[in-house]
Amino acid sequence: MFLTNAWYVACMPDEISGKPLGRRICNERMVFFRGADGVVAALEDFCPHRGAPLSLGFVRDGRLVCGYHGLTVDAHGKCASMPCQRVGGFPATRSFPVVERHGFIWVWPGDPAQADPGKIHPLEWADSPEWAYGGGLYHIECDYRLMIDNLMDLTHETYVHASSIGQAEIEESAPQTKVEGDTVVTSRFMENIVPPPFWAAALRGNGLADDVPCDRWQICRFTPPSHVLIEVGVAHAGHGGYHADARHKVSSIVVDFITPETDTSIWYFWGMARNFRPGDAELTRTIREGQGKIFSEDLEMLQAQQRNLLAYPRRSLLKLNIDAGGVQSRRVIERLLAAQQPAVTAVS
Repeated sequence: MFLTNAWYVACMPDEISGKPLGRRICNERMVFFRGADGVVAALEDFCPHRGAPLSLGFVRDGRLVCGYHGLTVDAHGKCASMPCQRVGGFPATRSFPVVERHGFIWVWPGDPAQADPGKIHPLEWADSPEWAYGGGLYHIECDYRLMIDNLMDLTHETYVHASSIGQAEIEESAPQTKVEGDTVVTSRFMENIVPPPFWAAALRGNGLADDVPCDRWQICRFTPPSHVLIEVGVAHAGHGGYHADARHKVSSIVVDFITPETDTSIWYFWGMARNFRPGDAELTRTIREGQGKIFSEDLEMLQAQQRNLLAYPRRSLLKLNIDAGGVQSRRVIERLLAAQQPAVTAVS
């Protein structure tokens, strides 16, 4: 089950440039397009005439035209026209609350009456010229909670990402996990380490030496329904680590928006926001390429894990101290899912 009364990243703006986009989110088939005023609309991807996917049609004059028989609907799902037909009595197509903000398009799959745009996750860096962002999208065949587990326990970097961000000091440094309301925070700090290849390149990219001892940090924050933002970075040792002046460090925010597609597949919007050399487009491209390779390694492992879990449904999994971030995140989800269910009235 999914938290439906919540905002999920549905797509990037360039995915609906001049054409509709069909996407399944929380088991709901949706179509996204821009209306006549340029504002994004989200409808059920189902033509009321013969049930064809509206996403196979096209946009004309800000309205969505079904590619099967030409039925046209507006941004609110109301039937506007159809060749040789009167459409006044046609049922409206279901619409979903949708907002374009922070460079993403967000959708609310649940009760429209509860869709408050003020609940969209705040992203201070997204609208600041002092930050640069580069990211991408992967479709991964796994339960969305497996990706949350993966991001809230970065011990796997030592093995899955050995050639880029992994190093033995990660598993040698015990993480600390705390729960703050609906937010789960897992932190790990490493001192006097050799920066791994990805971070050595980042140091060079910021004009800093990459061959001196460094302090490293990873602070993972889960917030419902399925967002994980991770503060990461390295600083030359002896300058305060995480709290070091910007002259001595490179730091970033790893952005992970996990949008469930089905029970066993997700849309994974990944990226990295940084506040050093934000105007350097080539550095943004280089970091994006490196990060994309890292996340592709997670993709392979997560899909293999999901296949194994489906093949052995009755196997119990171990919960170790390194799993605390994922375990606590799942508990938050379970608590909110229980609260989402309608109250059952007892029958005397």
